[in-house]
Order: sequence, then structure tokens, then C-alpha cells
Amino acid sequence: MLYVTHLLSPLLMLVLPLFLGFLLHRRLKVGWSLFGVGALTFIGSQLLHIPFNAGLTALLANKVVPAPPGDWTLWVNAAVLGLSAGLFEEVARYLVYRFGTNSARTWRGGLMFGAGHGGVEAMIVGALAGLAAMSMIALRARGASAAPLPPELSAQLTAYWSHPWYYPLLGSLERVFVLCFHLSGAVLVLQVFTRRSLLWLGAAILWHAVFDAVALYTLATVGLYWTEAVIGVGALLSVGMVFALKPARVEVVAQRR
Repeated sequence: MLYVTHLLSPLLMLVLPLFLGFLLHRRLKVGWSLFGVGALTFIGSQLLHIPFNAGLTALLANKVVPAPPGDWTLWVNAAVLGLSAGLFEEVARYLVYRFGTNSARTWRGGLMFGAGHGGVEAMIVGALAGLAAMSMIALRARGASAAPLPPELSAQLTAYWSHPWYYPLLGSLERVFVLCFHLSGAVLVLQVFTRRSLLWLGAAILWHAVFDAVALYTLATVGLYWTEAVIGVGALLSVGMVFALKPARVEVVAQRR
């Protein structure tokens, strides 16, 4: 059964974002192009976000930037990583709203935009998880007939196959929760234009920073199961934000700010 769930979880990560896009397309009558715009926005943000985090890590390793005190290391790391994710991803959303397509500037369009943003992240994670699963299956299939594996790789293989059958499905469940978060992020940034206040961009960055930082801190302190529960609460709050910010009337495209 563990073989099945190790392969099923990546498949769900690939399919669920497309299913969400299909629902939005059918129910809200919004075009698929915004899903692609959201996907490209995420990829573009990571072209800057990943080098930034790598550079910051190098500065800490070389003691160019002072490291936080020992008791504060985990808190500071979680806060910095959460804030960097919020800055790069939410500012990227803002720039697309500001200089990109006007069709994203409605509640419905923002949802499809957010689905593409979070969806491509889920699909990338799913593809990597699928490759890892196939690699681990191949290594396990080698059996005793092949040369012994290096100790570190052997330990990883043992750990990978020691979990209960449902454990791999937590990854796909987490992607559902994160998709909900990205819908809220897209709708929050949209308020910059519908309500004409940059404070909403700050709110989106802060919400992103808190969501990621709490997840990172929880994972490091109480483990994966509690982390998924915490992310699940964040997903419920995200869905609440999405519907709280739903306009009462038929939407028109917001004016450029």
C-alpha cells in the first residue's frame, strides 16, 4: 500500500491544481490564461527569491551578517524565510496586477490568478516527489543482488519505507492547504486596486510571512502532523478571507493605480 500512496500523492499534486482551475473556469466563467499568468508569476518570483535566500545563507556562513543568538535562531530563521517569501511572491503578484493583464483585477480573475500561482508550485513539488518515489522504488528493487548502498543512502531508504501508508498523502493534503492560502494572497493584493490603498499589499506580505513562518517553526518543534493541522487552520482562515473580500455586486475591472 505504501508503494501506491508514494505514487498517488505526487499524482494528486499534479492533478488537483488543474481540477481547481477547471472548477473556477466552469463555475466563475474565467479564462484559463490567468492560470498561466499566475504560474509564470510564481516562477518569476522564484528566479529572484531562491538566489536571495542562497545569498543570505552565504552571508551568514561567512559571518558577514551576524547570526542570531542561539535561543532565537529558529524564530529568526522562520521569520526571515517567511518574510522573504512574502516579499518576493506578493510583490510579484502586485507587479502583475499593476503592469500586466487587467482581466486579473476582479475577484473571479484574482482567484484564477492565485490558483495558477499556487498550482504551479504544487505541480513542481509533485514532479519532484514523483521522481524521488520512482528513485526509491528502484533502489529498493535492487535488493541484495546489487552492491551495498552507502550508509547515508541506506538510512534514507529505510526511513522512506518505514512510514505508515497514509504518510505520503500528507504532502498532497498540504498542497491543498497551500492552494487555499494562495487564493487569499491573490485576493488580498487585488484590494490594492479595488480599494486603492497600498496597505493591502503590506497585509498580504504580512499574512504570507506569518503563514510560512509558523509552518516552519511548528515543523521544527512539534513535527509534521501538528504542522499540517496548523497549516489546515491557516487554509480555513484563507478561505474565510477570500469570501469576506468577495464583492457584493457584479465586478468591473479595477482602474490602474
